[in-house]
Amino acid sequence: MTTLTHRARRTEVGKNSEKKVESEEDTNQDRSPDNEDSGDSKDIRLTLMEEVLLLGLKDKEGYTSFWNDCISSGLRGGILIELAMRGRIYLEPPTMRKKRLLDRKVLLKSDSPTGDVLLDETLKHIKATEPTETVQTWIELLTDSILWMLAVLLSLLRLILWPDIWSILEDVPCALEKGETWNPFKLQYQLRNVRERIAKNLVEKGILTTEKQNFLLFDMTTHPVTNTTEKQRLVKKLQDSVLERWINDPQRMDKRTLALLVLAHSSDVLENVFSSLTDDKYDVAMNRAKDLVELDPEVEGTKHSATEMIWAVLAAFNKS
Repeated sequence: MTTLTHRARRTEVGKNSEKKVESEEDTNQDRSPDNEDSGDSKDIRLTLMEEVLLLGLKDKEGYTSFWNDCISSGLRGGILIELAMRGRIYLEPPTMRKKRLLDRKVLLKSDSPTGDVLLDETLKHIKATEPTETVQTWIELLTDSILWMLAVLLSLLRLILWPDIWSILEDVPCALEKGETWNPFKLQYQLRNVRERIAKNLVEKGILTTEKQNFLLFDMTTHPVTNTTEKQRLVKKLQDSVLERWINDPQRMDKRTLALLVLAHSSDVLENVFSSLTDDKYDVAMNRAKDLVELDPEVEGTKHSATEMIWAVLAAFNKS
């Protein structure tokens, strides 16, 4: 679905690049996530969806690129992981007939409100749905399919028009790439205006602001970044997770950091995170992130202390 791209001026870096940071890795592998600086308590608390959107936004322009077809479904995956990490949902236990992550249904654990409108709206859908659905099905159901034919039309228009004009139509799905069809009987599940609602949350938290920009025949609401310190903190956190604080074992990584790396990859915004690094560090970061997201979710999800929902979401995007 997404690819981890390398800068064009380089040849592909293989496993030998790890030798450049061998001594650094030997030191950092002994670090436990529990010893990581828990400075988040001093910072603004963000949901996984807010962090993914913040990473995907252009700082000055205040919108995501239309060429990114994956962020909409990536945000829905973030909703499911956030609910699981807050103890609201979980995957049904494996059985002989349903061992795979993608075969197991999402079950309700608690319907107590989270305080986040999008999370609570999703929770209400999950609670009311019978029979229960899988992770992959929920990502597809929650994705806002404006109209399948509209998706086809916009895919053609973006080839000949300035693409960012059409960012106002924010949640046109990856229908063409995935081969999905539009199902009018499941419209009630779709979460509307997700990016705009998440952006407004970030405005309320003082990270974004709201502006109106004129694009030819209409005005478009944009959300430029005002608190660049908070965004840089988030970027640095992810960079450190695959560099200075790299732990070559996802089960020992901080769970929210692991989830954010998976979601950033699935939403095709990981390049934004590593673009400011020097060439050597960029190569190392990309290779380590690539190795991480190419792990077998079925194997990792069965390990002790694994957060199954993270690996189920990765498996869903790998299959797309």
